[in-house]
Amino acid sequence: MSGRKVIVRVPATSSNLGPGFDCLGLALGLYNFVEMKVVPEGSEVTVQGEGASEIPTDESNLTLRAARRVFDLNRAHPAGLSLRLTNNIPPARGLGSSAAAVVGGLVAANALSGSRLSSSELLNLAGEMDGHLDNVAPALLGGLTVVVPDGTAALGLRLEPPAGLLAVAAVPAVNVYTSRARAVLPREVPFADAVFNLGRVALLVGALTEGRFEFLASAMADRLHQKYREHLVPGLTGVIGAALKAGALGAALSGSGPTVIALTNDPEKAVPIAAGMREALGKLGLSAWTPTLVPDREGACTVETADGGAICS
Repeated sequence: MSGRKVIVRVPATSSNLGPGFDCLGLALGLYNFVEMKVVPEGSEVTVQGEGASEIPTDESNLTLRAARRVFDLNRAHPAGLSLRLTNNIPPARGLGSSAAAVVGGLVAANALSGSRLSSSELLNLAGEMDGHLDNVAPALLGGLTVVVPDGTAALGLRLEPPAGLLAVAAVPAVNVYTSRARAVLPREVPFADAVFNLGRVALLVGALTEGRFEFLASAMADRLHQKYREHLVPGLTGVIGAALKAGALGAALSGSGPTVIALTNDPEKAVPIAAGMREALGKLGLSAWTPTLVPDREGACTVETADGGAICS
């Protein structure tokens, strides 16, 4: 195996999309890249781009740990590994950076060891390692995903996002760590709030798959998690309101935040939507990066295979 190399591309993800707590996710056209090469001995991890000063480069590195899990399962044990991680997904911003790290390691190692594990096996491994199926499913499969745990396995369904859909993200320069965002959630919620979200998540999946954009503002409303996390996310209600006022079809907290994602099908509206969200955050003294992203439809894919080919389009 020495000298063999693969490069894998993994998309950012936005989970929940409002009411779909822990079950809905959308892959986005913002990517991390994992270059994995078999070397004669040892292990080396280098990181460039987002999070380069924060991400560990020793054996605790998530991508390296994920790769070792796959090599163990495939009974392929390279003498050494060199990983070069090029990150465009900012960590601790609600865009699935940890899921991308895990999925990238799993997919790259699987490609290097003969692609013996199926996508469903990789999904289960990724969910076990990352703990957030709603992020790892779209990172692995692309598109819009619905995923649920079923006993010891995960059931993941990939759906095609509607043509023309765009996601405007407001990414403020603050961190929100998932562990803290989880800790503020109640153990029980009012029955009426559970019913509210059940209806909204069904409406959201239907609206997105059928291209019924007129339903998105109502469909992306939530009562299960956003209100409990608001004190962790500066200006959440104001940013969502600013996006809707500027013409967004719907808007919600991305994952556990602090990013807010606003959907549109009109490229001309993306500019005022981004400006409105930046202005709302600016009133709180916060700057924000506001990219307009297309949904990713491929998920994790191989840019360069071990034999020199490519799978990504």
